[in-house]
Amino acid sequence: MRYSREHKLETHARIVKKASVRLREKGAHGIGVADLMKDAGLTHGGFYAHFDSREALVIEAFTDAMDRSTERWRKLAEQTPPEKRLAMIVNTYLSPHHRDDPGQGCAVPALGAEIARESPKTRRVFAARLEQMIDTLASQIPGVPRKAARKQALAALATMMGTLVMARVAGSSEFSDEILAAGREAVLDRAKSPGAKKSPARKAAASVSP
Repeated sequence: MRYSREHKLETHARIVKKASVRLREKGAHGIGVADLMKDAGLTHGGFYAHFDSREALVIEAFTDAMDRSTERWRKLAEQTPPEKRLAMIVNTYLSPHHRDDPGQGCAVPALGAEIARESPKTRRVFAARLEQMIDTLASQIPGVPRKAARKQALAALATMMGTLVMARVAGSSEFSDEILAAGREAVLDRAKSPGAKKSPARKAAASVSP
């Protein structure tokens, strides 16, 4: 039976979306191709009709996850006054909800350590998407020159991702909540450094629920 091009594209997108969630939940090597295809409602034999290799699927899956994270940040920014955007993103990222739902969250804390051991091609694609995330975050820091905003965004994102990893290690506990709170405070305190507007981000941090 021959399927239309549209059907194949829809099936391909479904596989990528399912794989994106499962890889973040189980890790890049925590689930096999057969299980990924089963999750998408397909047989193992149909895999190579859509992907040249497992690496190709992994690249598309985490690219999809990172693009979704970046798009969520853009939508949050559109709904938030400029001076409160950084705090909104930080508080949403370093929240118990994000900590407890890795399958729908940022791919970097979930997969970063594993991707660092993958092929140069995989790392290059991952790094390019990571840089897009940094640029998106930098664009939400008002009143700061572009170069300084990028440097601040680099430090903020590194702190956010490290905090989330530590919080997940600690599980859903008071200690884990303490880690999240410390990370939020560290990022937003840094936003008060010389050259940045001092009060709005901090005020936003107090007014937005994590």
